[in-house]
Amino acid sequence: MNQENFGDGGGQAARPLVAAAHGSALVRDAGFAHQFATAGPTAAEAFFVSVHEYWRVLRRYKWVIICCILAALAIGGVRTLLTTPLYTATVRLQIDRAVSKIVEGGNITPIEGGDFEFLRTQYELLQSRGIAERAVSSLKLADDADFLKAREFSLLGQVKRLLSFSPAAPSGASNRAAIERASTGLILANRVVRPVAGSRLVDITYTDPVPDRARAIAMGLADGFIASNIDKRFQANAYAKTFLEDQLKQLQIRLQDSEKILLDFGQKEQIVASTDKSSIAENNLSSANVTLGNLISERIKNEQLFKQVAASDAATLPQFLTNQVIQGLRDKRNALVTEYQEKGQTFKADYPLMMEINNKVKETERQIAFEIKTIKSSLKGAFEASLSQEAEMKRQIDSLRAEVIDLQKRSIQYNILKREADSNRTIYDGLLQRYKEVDVAGGVGANNVFIVDKAELPRSPSSPLVFSNTMLSLFLGLLAGLAAAFVLERLDNTVTTFDEIERLTGIATLGVIPKVAVGRSIELELENVRSGISEAYRTLCTSLNFVTDNGLPKSLVFTSADAAEGKSTSAMTAGRHFANMGLRVLLIDSDLRKPSLHKRLGLDNSKGLSNYLTGGCSAPAAMQHTSTTNLIFMASGPLPPNASDLLASPRFASLLALGGQVFDLIIIDGPPVMGLADAQLLSNVAAATVFVVGSGTTSKHSVRTALKRLRFARGNVIGTILTRYDSKNESYGYGYGYGYGYGTDSVDSASGGETAKLAAEEKLAS
Repeated sequence: MNQENFGDGGGQAARPLVAAAHGSALVRDAGFAHQFATAGPTAAEAFFVSVHEYWRVLRRYKWVIICCILAALAIGGVRTLLTTPLYTATVRLQIDRAVSKIVEGGNITPIEGGDFEFLRTQYELLQSRGIAERAVSSLKLADDADFLKAREFSLLGQVKRLLSFSPAAPSGASNRAAIERASTGLILANRVVRPVAGSRLVDITYTDPVPDRARAIAMGLADGFIASNIDKRFQANAYAKTFLEDQLKQLQIRLQDSEKILLDFGQKEQIVASTDKSSIAENNLSSANVTLGNLISERIKNEQLFKQVAASDAATLPQFLTNQVIQGLRDKRNALVTEYQEKGQTFKADYPLMMEINNKVKETERQIAFEIKTIKSSLKGAFEASLSQEAEMKRQIDSLRAEVIDLQKRSIQYNILKREADSNRTIYDGLLQRYKEVDVAGGVGANNVFIVDKAELPRSPSSPLVFSNTMLSLFLGLLAGLAAAFVLERLDNTVTTFDEIERLTGIATLGVIPKVAVGRSIELELENVRSGISEAYRTLCTSLNFVTDNGLPKSLVFTSADAAEGKSTSAMTAGRHFANMGLRVLLIDSDLRKPSLHKRLGLDNSKGLSNYLTGGCSAPAAMQHTSTTNLIFMASGPLPPNASDLLASPRFASLLALGGQVFDLIIIDGPPVMGLADAQLLSNVAAATVFVVGSGTTSKHSVRTALKRLRFARGNVIGTILTRYDSKNESYGYGYGYGYGYGTDSVDSASGGETAKLAAEEKLAS
């Protein structure tokens, strides 16, 4: 090294050169950073990034999730063990829509609307308090001391019972009523009415610690509902019977009054009804008309017979021929005539015998004539009698007709009274018949609710279910653990992954430095060239070779938002790496407030940068050789009271300008950005700035604020370094085979970043 190259006079001349180089690098790197930030991921990449982020959160808070699951399992197990075993009994009922009628018309229960409304009404009645009270009363649960005992262990309830004095229990009827109310409430809380979909069946289930009691109460609820249904019908019938009795009494009085009025009016008007539809006069008139018709027919017949015989004297008419007397006389005459003719052949006409026979013939003819005359007289008499009867009947009919007309005139009011009496009698008979039907049907109506399956004795407890409770506890614990993990992740404002840094800053991540394992030190890890940390820093230095078009910048400032984020270690390790590669490296500790590099290197800090900046010594006098070949170290020197003023002096810029001619690389370990102006001054002077972020220690707000200040100072921030990274939170690690070490090239390739690859392609193309 030539000391004259570090003279004070070269500071002013070197500053424009440094500024120009700085400006060109700033322009190039700004474009590179913009290209990196604007290259958006594809949909598939976004999906895998999202899944990877969720997996990272799960890995990071795995112990929180495991603790939540174990706590939920413990709570669920304790609750399961302390829970009293419960047994469930089920009885199935069938509820029919219509009621079978043994006596038609005897059922007076109103019919509900449709099936849905009817069944819904029955389900609500099943769940009513009245059914539960019936079960309590029928099973005498108020006398069962064990029925109201607590079913589940309650720590709070036990404490209350121990610390408080229970009031004296009431006695007598009030205590009995309170117990029954409590028993009813307990039944309502533990019974379930579950209709069977698409049917008229309904299941009633009851849960109780005692199997026998569970079955008894389930059957008691079913029997209570059936009894309630029957009682409702009996009550309705009893009400109808009472109502009909009152109506019958009133109608009976009205019927008696209307019949009495009708009878009095009939006596007054001389109206006598033989039937329900006609009076006696009307019946007599009707009979007379019938008789008159018969008389007229008889008269016409007799008249025809009389006229027929009156106009002819011949004995050949049917009336004569059918007469037995005339027929006998004619036979006698014919016999005498035959005898006379026979005797006439022997005797003459004046012969006495002949004369005697002739006289007998004449006498017979006379008798025949007399009989014919008698028949004519008989027919004439019959005709005259029929004619007289007809006339008399006509006179009688005329009289009856006048009587009926007069009766009809007088029966108008009678018919009105009669119709009222008939109407009252009809209503009375109908109500009397209905009353008898209700009276009979009230005790014989069939019920419409049937027990299909009786409740059986439960063989095994229905709760607690160990497997179900365990699965539920596991699920709730997992859900609580996931919720806690993501809530903690949201509450954690620190930067933990390089993805967060890139999203937050829009700057490429140059390197990811893993966290030192417990029980080991950073020095031991760096001494092992195959350790993950050594590989990570080698990857960082490889990335630094591709950050600009000309390769490695001439001067680098390592800074961070806050203290103790690993910037000094990064600067020292990077200096050693490049020195081992044959580059001449100058390592400057520019933290004039809290320096630490001299301790790490085991060198003296009595003289250094502060001496040079104040003019106390030349640059070579402030430099020290290290154990690493080609690595020269400039300590901070004594701590000045005005660190910012010294760093802002032209001598520091001159140091960088002239040092750039002697050294291949100048690495500056700068102070933190927050609260100080030193880092901004160094970033403005140096060719490039590397921003160091401690994983899990630096807040996002600090990162944003620090980068904002560096950009305001026109610093060229070329990338970030993530230190103390916990590889267990990711799906890849460090060491042989995967991550850092053999099998991968750089941290960017391990993380999927494209920055180093793009820079390498540009470098090779140039």
